[in-house]
Amino acid sequence: MRHGDKINNLGRKTAHRHALMMNLACALIDNKRIFTTLAKAKALRTYVEPLITKSKEDTTHSRRVAFSYLKSKETVSELFKEVAAKVANRNGGYTRIIKTGNRLGDAAEMAMIELVDFNDIYSNGKNAAEGTAKKTTRRSKGGAKKGTVKAKKDDSATAEA
Repeated sequence: MRHGDKINNLGRKTAHRHALMMNLACALIDNKRIFTTLAKAKALRTYVEPLITKSKEDTTHSRRVAFSYLKSKETVSELFKEVAAKVANRNGGYTRIIKTGNRLGDAAEMAMIELVDFNDIYSNGKNAAEGTAKKTTRRSKGGAKKGTVKAKKDDSATAEA
């Protein structure tokens, strides 16, 4: 019985699964986007997102921890130089999974997993303005307080008269 077992074993023994996740994570960091099955993409997300969070702090210890997961010096250096610089002001959600349909051979669900900040189509140049723009919510309407909206309306009414 597998009560409370949250890990997807992907039909592999532990060592094989760790090697698979390491290779997928290296490919994702190097290429910024990979195509794989949906189950592997979901498992990869839980493997690579803590590494990206670790890469925000560029210390010897965090580099050694990342190297123990990735086993590739080039990938670790790219993670700490390029990827960490892009995700510096993001609090999580570094990857995006998009379903791409079924594979022809065995009808497995396929998906594309990509690093969010490296997609130019979706970001559309928002990353530069994102750090300076103030977050607006539905309730606050740009940070205006209750009395300020009425005051502006009253001033405009007196200016017209």
